[in-house]
Amino acid sequence: MSYILADIAEKIGAVVQGDGQCKILSIATLASATSGQIAFLANSKYSEQLATTNASAVIVTPAEAKKCQSNALIMDNPYMGYALVAQLLDTTPKPANCIHPSAVIDDSAIIGDNVTIGANAVIEAGVSLCEGVSIGAGSFIGIGATIGANSTIWSNVSIYHGVVIGKQCAVHANTVIGSDGFGYANNKGIWVKIPQLGTVVIGDNVEIGASTTIDRGALGNTIIKDGVILDNQIQIAHNVVIGENTAMAACSVIAGSTEIGKNCVIAGLVGINGHINIADGCVFTGMTMVTKSLNAPGVYSSGMPCQPNKEWHKNNARIRKLESLTKRLSILEKSSKLTS
Repeated sequence: MSYILADIAEKIGAVVQGDGQCKILSIATLASATSGQIAFLANSKYSEQLATTNASAVIVTPAEAKKCQSNALIMDNPYMGYALVAQLLDTTPKPANCIHPSAVIDDSAIIGDNVTIGANAVIEAGVSLCEGVSIGAGSFIGIGATIGANSTIWSNVSIYHGVVIGKQCAVHANTVIGSDGFGYANNKGIWVKIPQLGTVVIGDNVEIGASTTIDRGALGNTIIKDGVILDNQIQIAHNVVIGENTAMAACSVIAGSTEIGKNCVIAGLVGINGHINIADGCVFTGMTMVTKSLNAPGVYSSGMPCQPNKEWHKNNARIRKLESLTKRLSILEKSSKLTS
């Protein structure tokens, strides 16, 4: 697959500087690009590479265009340009290119046009696979599940009974959607399982990374709304609701029945308590522990940054002394008031 530079410019909303007929075959970094490749400059600290890159074209801002020695595509946001060009030149194959003869498909399943299903996949009774869905090898789609048009399910994904996935979604390998939530009642020290009777409902244009787990609702549903992006190895507990266009990075967890607003950003290793509400537009930096509801957007942090081990031990020792220091300070303040 190839495009001429003028066609790429039209598709991404850029202006051509140089030869619009230049053929572009693929995309690369400024440092590694060769003839036939397009690069991009999204960080000004790499601008010196404009003079030495071997790329046939570079996506740049108007301010950087004068420094560019090659053909250029000029736009205000080169990183967005990179994303759009990468989509044009994407060579990622589908999880499957046919309905493999070893796939096990129940007679009652509804299989839309142009659906592909990989080897040893299992499609159970009442499943609906809409037009253009692609199911990877070894995946399991449980009774009554629905997958919307042009969604992609990679290999060894397990989608439990009754789960609903919208259009244009991607679910990466080894993810589990619709497993039981962690619901138990304690009877004199004995844990009694509570059946999880809800399901998981996922909106359109959602991407879910590899080895992520999304539990079904206990009563009612776990809901992932349109445009959400979830990284690898995330845990979403029962009855969580995640608002539109929220992004969540790897190894973060949300406990049960919490509602996350739209357009939030949750960095890696964040832990969010159960039964709380998070406002739209909240940003949590890495390793933040969220224990209470937040009603206002903003940037929130609680993780302790890395420091040399000796310094950490000293600070830890000081923290252990805070209680006694507070008491001593209180005594001194009272003494000072009595003598003044």
